[in-house]
Amino acid sequence: MIQLMLVDDHHLVRNGFRLILESQEDMAVLADVESAEAGLDFLDKQPHPDIILTDIRMEGMDGVKFIERVHHKYGGIKILALSMIQDLQTVFEVMHTGANGYLVKDSSCEEVLFGIRQVANGEKYISVSLGISCINSYKSYTDSIPDKDHILLKYDISERELSVLELISEGYTNAEIANKIFLSKRTVEGHRQRLIEKTHTKNTAGLVRFGFHHMLLR
Repeated sequence: MIQLMLVDDHHLVRNGFRLILESQEDMAVLADVESAEAGLDFLDKQPHPDIILTDIRMEGMDGVKFIERVHHKYGGIKILALSMIQDLQTVFEVMHTGANGYLVKDSSCEEVLFGIRQVANGEKYISVSLGISCINSYKSYTDSIPDKDHILLKYDISERELSVLELISEGYTNAEIANKIFLSKRTVEGHRQRLIEKTHTKNTAGLVRFGFHHMLLR
C-alpha cells in the first residue's frame, strides 16, 4: 500500500486528488494539509507517508523550500511536485532540490497514478507533456543560457563564494560547508551573508533561486 500526503493550499484541489487516490486499491491518503508548515508539523508528529504530493506556489513557505526541508530531514520520503507551473527553470530547480518527480495538474488521472507508482518503485517521473515541451524548447533554452563568468563579474561573486553557494544549494549547513572547504564556520557565514547582499536577495531560499535562475547552479 502506497501511503500518501497531499500538500496544497486549495481545498478543492486536495479533495479532488484525494478522491482519485483513495479510489485505488494500492493507495491510501494519510493526510491532506493546506500549507508546507502544516506538512512539516504532521511529519514531526505522525507516521510518515511513502510519498508527498506538494504544490509549488503556496502562501507562506513555498513548495521548493518545503521539498528542500523534507529532503534534508526525512530523506526516506519520496516527493512529487504537483503544479500548474510548467517552465523548465522551475522544474529543474524542484528536481535539483530533492524531488523525485514533477506532475502538472492538468495531467490525466491515469498519468498521475502512473507517476506515483513509478516514484514508489524508486524511479523518477516527469509529466509527458512537460518532457515534450522540454525537448521542443531545448535549443532555444540552451542558447539563452547567460555566460557564467559575466554573471560572476556583474555581481562581484568570487570563486570561493560560488563554491559556498553550490554547497548551500545542496542543503549543507554552515558547519558542514566549513568542513568541506576547510574554512571556519564564521567565514562561511560571512560568505553566505555577502552573497545575499550582492545578489539583492532576502534569504537563503532567494539566494538559491538566484543561482538557478542565472545558471550558476546546475
